[in-house]
Amino acid sequence: MANTKASKKDILRIKRNTLRNQDVKSALKTSIKKAYIAIDEKSETKDSLIKETLKHIDKVQSKGIIHKNTAARKKSKLALASNKA
Repeated sequence: MANTKASKKDILRIKRNTLRNQDVKSALKTSIKKAYIAIDEKSETKDSLIKETLKHIDKVQSKGIIHKNTAARKKSKLALASNKA
C-alpha cells in the first residue's frame, strides 16, 4: 500500500491512464477489423477506411500507447492485404 501522498496520487494517475489506453487500443482494434472486413468484401469505401485506420495507427503510436515497430507492422500488414485484394 502506498504511504506517501505522491505515491497515492501516482496510483490514481496510473489507473486513469491505463483505462484511457485500454479504450484507445480497443478503438484501434475495432478500426483495424473494419478495414480488413472492407478489404474482404471489396467494399467501395475500403480506401477511405484504410486511410482512416492508418491515420489512427499513427496517432496512437505518436502518443506512445503502442510501440513504433508495432505500428509499422500493423500498417504494413494492412497495406499488404489491401494490395492483394
